[in-house]
Amino acid sequence: LQGYASEMDNPNLVHLIPSALQNKKEILFGNLPEIYEFHNRQIFLKEIENCIENPDLLARCFLKRKEDLQIYEKYCQNKPRSEALWRQCGDSIFFQECQRKLDHKLSLDAYLLKPVQRITKYQLLLKEMLKCSKNSEGTAELEEALATVLDIIKSVNDSMHQIAITGYEGDVSELGKLLMQGSFNVWTDHKKGHNKVKDLARFKPMQRHLFLYTKMLLFCKKREENTDGHEKTASYSFKNSLKMSTVGITENVKGDNKKFEIWYNGREEVYIIQASSVELKNTWISEIRKVLT
Repeated sequence: LQGYASEMDNPNLVHLIPSALQNKKEILFGNLPEIYEFHNRQIFLKEIENCIENPDLLARCFLKRKEDLQIYEKYCQNKPRSEALWRQCGDSIFFQECQRKLDHKLSLDAYLLKPVQRITKYQLLLKEMLKCSKNSEGTAELEEALATVLDIIKSVNDSMHQIAITGYEGDVSELGKLLMQGSFNVWTDHKKGHNKVKDLARFKPMQRHLFLYTKMLLFCKKREENTDGHEKTASYSFKNSLKMSTVGITENVKGDNKKFEIWYNGREEVYIIQASSVELKNTWISEIRKVLT
């Protein structure tokens, strides 16, 4: 923040800032100042240090700071936009100059990844603690604390995928909370149009990435694109959507316990969905049930 973000306001360096970066500080750094503020107050740190003598109190620190830790969610949601901007301007003289002054071996993007790494390190710490605390006091609290952190990581993960949806005309943020997302085999059976497809099992399924929101179920096709010299980035091109208020569900499909059906308009359109495991299918069904009831 001092070596880069503040330098963007340094009158001596203004001429080195690439035009693509003008007025984009918030996109590049996200809510990093907020994360810095939270840790700089050192309340969390002191609470954790107090656990050196009483490790069984550690879980409470995380439970107490549940709301505070959600600032990481916000940071990770912005990360894809930040990375895209970095790819555009990362090699500019401005950043080279800042890095030289700081005498850092690594460039800024390595530091911008830190908060994402930090939130995942917390879960590893709690998992290790759980291993060492079989059935002792505070085990239940540790499990709850781990669930809290995993919940934040899940919504970080979900939102990273959600940002990559392309071709959806509406505003994704109006679809309610994103509850689940994942890839499935999908067969369709539509009554209207051509001859009704009878024996679906013979036909090759479509690969679809589903996004379940409280108001809508989106079907997308996953595409992986190689960005110049970077790892593959996935994008999801929108194919169709079903309003949750008009959807029905059949939990079991004859012949395959990993399949379930979602239908629309009194079975005018039927989507047979195959999960990769029975557990996954059951998780999705229970989430869809919650929405429907």
